[in-house]
Amino acid sequence: MKITYYGHSCFEVVVNGKKLLFDPFITHNPLAKHINISSIQPDFVLVSHGHSDHIDDCVKIAQQSGATVVANYEIITWLRKQGLEKVHEMNVGGKWMCDFGKVKCVAAVHSSSLPDGTYGGVAMGFIIESTEGNFYYAGDTALTYDMKLIGEFRQLNFAFLPIGDNFTMGIDNAVICSNFIKCPKIVGMHYDSFPPIKINHSEAIAKFQDAGKTLHLFEIGTTHTL
Repeated sequence: MKITYYGHSCFEVVVNGKKLLFDPFITHNPLAKHINISSIQPDFVLVSHGHSDHIDDCVKIAQQSGATVVANYEIITWLRKQGLEKVHEMNVGGKWMCDFGKVKCVAAVHSSSLPDGTYGGVAMGFIIESTEGNFYYAGDTALTYDMKLIGEFRQLNFAFLPIGDNFTMGIDNAVICSNFIKCPKIVGMHYDSFPPIKINHSEAIAKFQDAGKTLHLFEIGTTHTL
């Protein structure tokens, strides 16, 4: 699958010809100032939780592209008040069959509120299953023993895991998570954007190598195939 990185936790993944954009936070990310968001035209926008560094550009991108936004009930209710109509509300444990494959919502241990202070419901992660392969987008989360269930019941081609620590799990816990989910290819996210989550890249890569895994740290604006 083709993956484009837009910084922080924002990725576009092409699945069976459909573009899935996760957690759009670009405009206010100083590391992504070279990205022109008007060029981003996804078919679906998936939002893991309501914090501004995951939803800031959601409305604008959804409006310009006509994408369907997928998120929990509380976030979708808030987005409808912002004028969005193409939306699909979900919640932890639920699944939705789409034309590109299946979206499964899983638990993420994290807080959630919307930019105006509105309650954002519970944070979620997403498992995408398709004829092209399967992947896990963890969202913002701590390490949890529930992640073992993902590894026991699904075979993942790759996974997006937060590694910046402070607000989410850090490198050491992300390595444990990669073992829990039995996934050899990890794409790092939620790091470097702010001072509290800056990481040592070489050290992070080495720790995953020691565990028999590969950690990908993409340059913002680049496209890769996994």
